[in-house]
Amino acid sequence: MKRVIWGVLFIAIILKGETPLEPLMLNKGRKVATALCDIKKLPKAQVNDSLESISKAIKASGACVGLNSSRVKALSYFLKFKNNSKRESTLSKKIAVPNGAKCPVCGMFVSKYPKWASEMIIGDKIYYFDGVKDMMKFYIFDGDFHYERNKIKKILVTDYYTLEAIPAKMAYYVIGSKVYGPMGNELIPFKSEKEAKNFIKDHEGDKILHFNQITPKIVMGLDGIEYNEK
Repeated sequence: MKRVIWGVLFIAIILKGETPLEPLMLNKGRKVATALCDIKKLPKAQVNDSLESISKAIKASGACVGLNSSRVKALSYFLKFKNNSKRESTLSKKIAVPNGAKCPVCGMFVSKYPKWASEMIIGDKIYYFDGVKDMMKFYIFDGDFHYERNKIKKILVTDYYTLEAIPAKMAYYVIGSKVYGPMGNELIPFKSEKEAKNFIKDHEGDKILHFNQITPKIVMGLDGIEYNEK
């Protein structure tokens, strides 16, 4: 009897176009596209295309490597609905970190810490970080890493409360709080100054900073290292 009831509910949900599997499939498909495929070679798909025809087009394109049937299905789903604003809105709110992505600063697997994830797009490459602190080390001490700062296209951080992806240069950052990230003391990002102030009320904190106020001395000081700026 329970199986019948759940089956009816599941069918009803699908007919209304609100299946809870959609966000999961879209997110998985996006990760597959980012981590295992040449995005430029992926086939174009429309909402009225069948998943079967999209799957065949993916295989014929040679754009991806190491795809099993589950990944092909998820990727097909993503390509089918990625331009549908209602479904894509779920994806665009968070930073989708591929499972194998490592922070270029500390070497940790970023997908283990989605709440702290940051993202930087430089040219055609995407870098992921397990916190704003490491991202700022990568940004400030660009001479220690192999990239060209003038090719940075986008920098995103994760809002502490909503987990939304927000532009790094528009965020408000709290330092000196009792909340610690994967790498200890952190620059904790917020979408609004009001949220940052509310956070300080609950978790203390020394001050609120804008992106351009984050200096090498502040970043290194979070690790207890004294840095003398010249």
